[in-house]
Amino acid sequence: MTTSGLDVIRGNDMTRIRAVCIHQRGLIYIVPAERSWVCDQEYLPAHALAGFFRDLSALESPEVRGLMQQWGIYFRELPQEQEEAEAEDAKA
Repeated sequence: MTTSGLDVIRGNDMTRIRAVCIHQRGLIYIVPAERSWVCDQEYLPAHALAGFFRDLSALESPEVRGLMQQWGIYFRELPQEQEEAEAEDAKA
């Protein structure tokens, strides 16, 4: 178990993210789907989660926004240039 309570478990056709603490336990399954085919298998979980949260946030649903706030989950899409600059900074 990782110290953060999140384990990424890669399989051939799916990735599972095990989320565990003393209060909650859950398993998130990520499999190839209609909107994730463009990404390499290695990056499929990141692609699916970022796309899901982008689309969920775009709904501008008060219910969704309220739930995310209650759980302290916020999402901000990063511009492509910022991602590349951060990757460059991390290498330096």
